[in-house]
Amino acid sequence: MRRIVLTAFVLFVGALGPAILTAAADPAAVINNLGNRALEVLGKNATPAQRVARFHELFREDFDVPGIARFVLGRYWKTATPEQQDEFTRLFEDYIAIVYSSQLSAYTGETLKVTGSRADPEGAIVASEIIRPSGAPPVKVEWHLADQHGTYKIRDVAVDGISMAVTQRSEFASVIQRNGGQVQGLIAMLREKTGSASGR
Repeated sequence: MRRIVLTAFVLFVGALGPAILTAAADPAAVINNLGNRALEVLGKNATPAQRVARFHELFREDFDVPGIARFVLGRYWKTATPEQQDEFTRLFEDYIAIVYSSQLSAYTGETLKVTGSRADPEGAIVASEIIRPSGAPPVKVEWHLADQHGTYKIRDVAVDGISMAVTQRSEFASVIQRNGGQVQGLIAMLREKTGSASGR
């Protein structure tokens, strides 16, 4: 599942930059502009440092990072101090960039096909399929896009009905629960995973 989510994510973010400028009012067109350029930019020919830096840039620009961070922290967002909220959001971005970009070199041959779109209270949902070179059945992927003043930002990716954001929230909640319900326990884990320090 992590491989499929990452493949969808890579195919999307690698081509989204120019697409979002030319088709901001049409979410299906944004997704339809995806291509193998993502694998060229973020895949086997890029160094680890280049992949992390590029992933950071794309995640920050094209995803609703503050909104996703609030969602994945769940009910613990309200119990966190403003300082903890800020640090968690920063560390969450670092964590996603490091964890996902480290696996990018393994992905070749997958393509994305848009199959439809529909309106959503927050923006739009675009349906697509990942076509795999092995001939295995395609994987259904839904992109949940929020309309932010005419520009679409991704707020979630659902693979075969499983939400990436919900899955991440569950994982983080387990870490917090193991640390006595304290958000600081999750922050400490993220600091360790990313090599970041408080107040960076």
